[in-house]
Amino acid sequence: MGGDHGPAEVVPGALDHAAAHPEDRVLLVGDPDRVGAIAGPLPANVEIVPASQVVEMHEHPALALREKKDASILVGCDLVRNGTADAIVTAGHTGAAMAAAILRIGRLPGVDRPALAVQMVRAGRPFVLLDIGANPDSTPLNLAQYARMGAIFAERVVGIPDPRVALLSIGEEKGKGDLRIQGATELLDASDLHFVGNVEGKDLTADLADVVVTDAVVGNVVIKFFEGLSTFIFDLFRAEFRGGIRGRLAYLLLRPGIGRIRSIFDYERAGGSPLLGVKGSVIITHGRARRRMIGFACEVAANTARVRVPALIADALREDALRAASLATPSSVEATAVSAAPGATPSDGGIDR
Repeated sequence: MGGDHGPAEVVPGALDHAAAHPEDRVLLVGDPDRVGAIAGPLPANVEIVPASQVVEMHEHPALALREKKDASILVGCDLVRNGTADAIVTAGHTGAAMAAAILRIGRLPGVDRPALAVQMVRAGRPFVLLDIGANPDSTPLNLAQYARMGAIFAERVVGIPDPRVALLSIGEEKGKGDLRIQGATELLDASDLHFVGNVEGKDLTADLADVVVTDAVVGNVVIKFFEGLSTFIFDLFRAEFRGGIRGRLAYLLLRPGIGRIRSIFDYERAGGSPLLGVKGSVIITHGRARRRMIGFACEVAANTARVRVPALIADALREDALRAASLATPSSVEATAVSAAPGATPSDGGIDR
């Protein structure tokens, strides 16, 4: 029901996925009359789940969720929580979607803060960037967890074996950056991830990393700049090609190449942003998403659920915790042994040292 275009685009996009993937079951959550009028006769693998309220884009998410108990985003998240659905796709209020997912579906054990990830375009296969909007104040541990979750998504959903993980910073030298970057570097160096150090903003379109980790403020600025720059470039092309007979002739000659370039910048194929770190598969797609992008978002959601990304993240974080505990144990044993040694004092090797 949400997004700039509401059910007029969301419903046809979901029906496209249902038609292309008859093995999947699609639940359309919202006003039955409005949804039904757009959907028409429902295929066998599609049904409507009633929800009488909608969180509007201008509303404060926490307040709206408290007041609108039958909001479509809450009803959808409840379907995932109780096992009726395996994934949820929304083009509506991003803040409300994240809040509803955390409140109703819940965080995975060991996850301090979930993160929004996105597939970013470049020549060849895309890379995964996170966090792009969930947490403006991330700690080194948060960044390390984002790296782990992003690597699992990149490998299992995007199809990148042994993904290279990097931190987005102000210099390419490993450890260069603020205290968060330095702390995250130490944690990632101690992990079993394929950590390659830092990348700078100019390196994002180069094939240097498959997962790039940053905090939400920087991540959101990056994706918005990418979107604005690509729109600006194609607007310049249009102006040049419409500028006269030479421009029109040039367009005829360059049309195949321009088509290939446009396909690279086709952000709709990414589908949407998975909210990694919650117990279910939650895909938050663009507010201005139309039918085609909704269909791709449904495909990302189905794939994320099918390969059990939330369970894989939970297992990986559990292993990380065990690894950290095993690394800490020898230090504590050694400290105990030193402090218990006969004659040990702070000046000759005791525990205080």
